[in-house]
Amino acid sequence: MPDTGWLWAVFTLIAASAQTVRNATQRGLTVTLGTVGATHVRFLFGFPFALVFLLGVMLTLGQKLPYPPPIYWPWIVAGALTQIAATALMLAAMNDRSFVVVYAYIKTEPVQVALFGLVFLGDVVTPAMAAAIVIATTGVVFMALKPGTSMDIRATLLGLAAGAMFAASAVGYRGAILVLELPSYVLAATFTLAVGLLIQSGLLSLYLRLRNPKVLSAILRAWRPSLFAGFMGALASQFWFLAFAIATAASVRTLALVEVLFAQAISRFVFKQPTTAREAFGIVLIVAGVVLLLWAH
Repeated sequence: MPDTGWLWAVFTLIAASAQTVRNATQRGLTVTLGTVGATHVRFLFGFPFALVFLLGVMLTLGQKLPYPPPIYWPWIVAGALTQIAATALMLAAMNDRSFVVVYAYIKTEPVQVALFGLVFLGDVVTPAMAAAIVIATTGVVFMALKPGTSMDIRATLLGLAAGAMFAASAVGYRGAILVLELPSYVLAATFTLAVGLLIQSGLLSLYLRLRNPKVLSAILRAWRPSLFAGFMGALASQFWFLAFAIATAASVRTLALVEVLFAQAISRFVFKQPTTAREAFGIVLIVAGVVLLLWAH
């Protein structure tokens, strides 16, 4: 693999920015499609764009579709299914009065990614990287768990489980990309994205067809606004996967915590909501963790 230097960080920042836009778009679709329908949009309408990305990469590189080895399929299926499971757990959390607690524990994902990556992929985490992961994650949890927040075991378990599923998904996708062993990490990442979205689109479409066909019909009727959400979702995933191809999942998901800073900036400068001292301290911890992570690389 060629020297990719800081590309993984650039890819991650682009992915986090695109995901922020996608999340905002999906929130608008929730009103008409419901939470499950708006979530499915990212897969169903993202898949065609993933195919366009794949075709573009193949034409640019002058390469054909890869032939995945048998070991590829357990990795990609695990990545796709655990991402769906993580999303389902988040949906359950949205209906929970302790959602703030759940969200805080979901953001322990980088710590769990580091553990899963070490166990299943042999991804090495240096002491400096481990410190960066813990510092940045602590900053996010500190911002979320404000004084007076109600704590209960259900919320804690729900959040940790969602974080674990997101972590398993990141490791699954990275494992799939790596076992392809292609000369071009760009083709490996783009092919894996297309396959993953195909699996997710098929499964969720079948689920909605059997359980709630009205939602599936509503999604198809709302194709115009859904196209943009699908595009931004596919664009974000494309850059997530490119980052996974050249850096450990733990590094990528830790740097991805800058999403919290993006959200805080929008809250402060767009909605004119003041930043509390607790939030400011959490931001300092996140920035310190990210700086340490970049230094460790």
